[in-house]
Amino acid sequence: MSADEERDGVPLTNLGQPLFAGSEATKRDLVDYLDAVAGRLVPQLAGRPLSVIRVLRGQKPFMQKNVPKYTPPFVRTVAVWAETSRREVSYALCDDRRTLLWFANQRAVEYHPPLVRAGAFDRPTHLVMDLDPPAGGAFASVVGAAHLVRRALADAGLEGAVKTSGAKGVHVFVPLDGRTPIEDVAAATRALAARAERLDPALATTAFIRADREGKVFLDSTRAGGATVAAAYSPRIRPGTPVSFPVPWDDLDHADPGAFTIRTALGLLGDRDPWAELMPGPQALPADLVEEGRAIPIARVQAMHEGKRRARARRADGASGKE
Repeated sequence: MSADEERDGVPLTNLGQPLFAGSEATKRDLVDYLDAVAGRLVPQLAGRPLSVIRVLRGQKPFMQKNVPKYTPPFVRTVAVWAETSRREVSYALCDDRRTLLWFANQRAVEYHPPLVRAGAFDRPTHLVMDLDPPAGGAFASVVGAAHLVRRALADAGLEGAVKTSGAKGVHVFVPLDGRTPIEDVAAATRALAARAERLDPALATTAFIRADREGKVFLDSTRAGGATVAAAYSPRIRPGTPVSFPVPWDDLDHADPGAFTIRTALGLLGDRDPWAELMPGPQALPADLVEEGRAIPIARVQAMHEGKRRARARRADGASGKE
């Protein structure tokens, strides 16, 4: 297939095609946007085993971790053992503009790096809290919950930066000094979520089981370790193709997540990199925060056991004829 054009040695094809239904964008819009933000986006992706979400014509979006066999040799990769599938996965390392352009031509819309770098899988570079609104909840409720997290951080002597998720929520990032093991970062994240919840339990919850959230904002503390988070400036596969966008804490109350799209973000950015500007310096996690978190059950594990308990109770009720 002949290329429409070429950039940095990467052939670009079918640039006039719609990106996806409801995107209000073409593949060229995606390529142009990612090319323009490469200097801001690549530093977040470099050296990290990358997962992307691609959307091909006529297909549902899918997450790609293992690089395809036709991946060009200039794309650096790293092999990572996947315990769940019991196999090695060959992840791409998006270390430069050329690799990002190749991903763009593959219709990779979303970019989800992990919180660890290749070769240092036991030392997260950031602590992250993912805040999700309840079904039908207004963005203002997520903003309120984000301020709770900020207060909990300040009480612990920590600072973070905040960005829209590109969907309905926000992400709070706390840069770490690289000395804390992955288990302790996970524990500290659980403790911070619990502290934020206690500040206003009517607004926020750490309940992992959706049915238990009672219309509150979910403080997701499970992003530690090998989990991925949409990078700042990453587009999302949502109507209008919004992007995850940094917001100063003082402006968060007035932010409109729908205002940040691949068509508007570049004009708002100018020549700045607000995510880098707003990010505090690397920090050490307080020992008392880690110790508190160690006593809090891991949410996914607790939810799994609770789900099994409830299933057993339903079966028992059914056997006894209870309604």
